[in-house]
Amino acid sequence: MKRRDFVAVLFGAAASVAERRVLAQASTSGEASASNLPLVGFLNSASLATYRFNADSFREGLADAGFVDGHNVRIEERWANDDYQALPTLAAELVAKGVVAIAATGDVVSARAAHRASTTVPVVFTIGGDPVRFGLVESFNRPGGHLTGITFVSSVLGAKRVQLLHDLVPSVTRIALLMNPDNANAVAEQADAQAGAAKLGRETVVFNARNAAEIDKAFAQLTSAKADALIAATDPVMLARREQIVALAERHTLPAISFTRPFAQAGGLMTYGPDIAWMYRQAGGYIGRILKGSKPADMPVMQSTRFELVLNLRTARRLGLAVSPSFLSSVDEVIE
Repeated sequence: MKRRDFVAVLFGAAASVAERRVLAQASTSGEASASNLPLVGFLNSASLATYRFNADSFREGLADAGFVDGHNVRIEERWANDDYQALPTLAAELVAKGVVAIAATGDVVSARAAHRASTTVPVVFTIGGDPVRFGLVESFNRPGGHLTGITFVSSVLGAKRVQLLHDLVPSVTRIALLMNPDNANAVAEQADAQAGAAKLGRETVVFNARNAAEIDKAFAQLTSAKADALIAATDPVMLARREQIVALAERHTLPAISFTRPFAQAGGLMTYGPDIAWMYRQAGGYIGRILKGSKPADMPVMQSTRFELVLNLRTARRLGLAVSPSFLSSVDEVIE
């Protein structure tokens, strides 16, 4: 059993214990009617179909804190389906429903929508970037308002992904950057990737895409742009459209790297970035603490410090790539 799987088993066991504890309490003290249970909002910029695994990780974290949907808490979900413009309305709906806290997940735009929907409802965000720079909190250690959450620095990962492509595919000369211009971190991440490419004597070409149609359009232009590798940005839309991106990369015989494991599972060559599922579990735990009386102002923003490299060896073989033992030794997980 892999270490990752062993940890998952342990975590699952802990979550099960938490759920049994909640059920036992409910049976002895009388479970409250559903209408009387505290209501928690879950706001996400992607879609239920593509992000369910992250929502499940959130629920695991909440259960580990002692709260199970339908037993001693209710969860009301709102999904923007990759339409960032819909998030303010969805956040306002949750506030109108009477939520006692909101998990604003799927990056900065979701956190901002929840922030603006109410000045009092506690918000726990998951974002890539500096929440102080985005005006979400006063500081990491003392957020100071009604928001706190979990973050990682996405803007400094672009150059690392360029380096990984260079190490595994030295013949790459021009890298396509597939960016979502509506993402607050897009400019910084793009600049970091371009700087990393320049240091290695490689060129970059940028394609903006906010949805499936624009992703198709971007790939239609790749041939004329003579791009021979692809970086899909750190963005919920890119993750939500991973199947489409991987299929198009395969059609164009492009080695592609993105930011989190499900992209490699879908057939992308590599991913490098934080453990997103871990972030969602921590968000569930933070919501649990708030339900027990903690204040976001006093709850430090958590930072993901562990980044993982995942390699899809089947895709590497299909692309005719020779993976050296030294590169393989740096990989955290290999998908055979």
